[in-house]
Amino acid sequence: MNENAMKHIEEHIPELADSAIKQAYWSALASGSIVLECMDGVLYEVSPDGSKREIKKVKPPVEVFIGQRLELP
Repeated sequence: MNENAMKHIEEHIPELADSAIKQAYWSALASGSIVLECMDGVLYEVSPDGSKREIKKVKPPVEVFIGQRLELP
């Protein structure tokens, strides 16, 4: 693979990742598994029938910029 082809593919990594996450979410629910989902600062357990159970409140997400380094607690 040449450099231009690799750059082109790398530009689409965020789209590919988004698609993979959505597919995994729906595949897990379709197989009868429970998934975790964070909405509006709350972590929920989502069942295949669409019901949600609150697990806990969570801190707001941290905005991260390209090249930024973070120290984890």
